[in-house]
Amino acid sequence: MLFCVGPTRSKKTICVVEEAHNIMAIEKTRTYTGMYHVLGGSLSPLSGRGPDQLHIKSLIERLKGGAVEEIIIATNPTAEGEATAVYLSKLLKPLGVRVTRIGVGIPVGADLEVCRRSDHVKAMEGRREL
Repeated sequence: MLFCVGPTRSKKTICVVEEAHNIMAIEKTRTYTGMYHVLGGSLSPLSGRGPDQLHIKSLIERLKGGAVEEIIIATNPTAEGEATAVYLSKLLKPLGVRVTRIGVGIPVGADLEVCRRSDHVKAMEGRREL
């Protein structure tokens, strides 16, 4: 993947996405300079997609060199994406790598009164120091 071969890309961080086209959304921010890992989907037992159907083993292989310090889980904020994020977190944390999740919640410029309850819940859960 072209984003992972540049000399300015940090090898200390891997951003995990569901599909290759998700990379462009992150690249548009122009704030992330690490590597990527494409899972090839998300966990979806109802669709018959379990851990063995995703590229999880190759992600674990990438951690073996010890150079990776952080895994950023950037799966979609859907039930499947959340389940995938929790699964990966439980799988990867024991390997000694920092596991973080992208923030979700109330979109910038949105009116609090028109946001969904789930947006408010995620915003409260993901709050940080100012």
